[in-house]
Amino acid sequence: MRQSAASFYTLPDQGSGHRSRVFRRLLDEAVALVRRGRIPSVAEVAQAAQVSRATAYRYFPSRTKLISAVIAEALAPVRRAVPQQGDAKQRLRELLNRTYSRFSEYEPHMRAALQLALEHKSLEAAGLLEEEPFRRGQRQEILKLTLGPLRTQLAPRTWNRLIRALAVVYGIEPMVVLKDICGASDRETEAVVRWMMDALVDAAMQEKAVR
Repeated sequence: MRQSAASFYTLPDQGSGHRSRVFRRLLDEAVALVRRGRIPSVAEVAQAAQVSRATAYRYFPSRTKLISAVIAEALAPVRRAVPQQGDAKQRLRELLNRTYSRFSEYEPHMRAALQLALEHKSLEAAGLLEEEPFRRGQRQEILKLTLGPLRTQLAPRTWNRLIRALAVVYGIEPMVVLKDICGASDRETEAVVRWMMDALVDAAMQEKAVR
């Protein structure tokens, strides 16, 4: 059974009534604090939301849970963005049409997620990680759903390599490289990402043609 894209990002159980309102207040403050350029502690979010630390930790016992909820909130529309019509290139273009503006709007939050993932990876390798690791990885499932019809046309090795290559250029990482290192504008960054995606699909289809 094919997995629904709606399952990729899941917010914690919000409960109802008072619990729901407290969760919403904490999450809204977390989103606002991350937008300012750094990852807040759970205690900072509690202070901003004017709730006790004990209450905040019941909803978000770690930065991992906090940033996971922030990303779920920021990218929720992406889960409904998987195109169902057109060829591979058309589907990828439509995916970017539907999601790239969201990436730009929530770029600080995606950068925070990348920052936390890198921090945790380094601490984990050194045996110093003291909280549950923050993991990412939904993009491969989104790309697989988007390019589903192409799967039967490519050899397994080519299919897997295409998905992994596209995963490199769909997300925050190309924005970091192109904007921070290359000095590209938002519009230039999106144009380069589109060009790279087209080129990768062309390369996969060319490999199919010569088999």
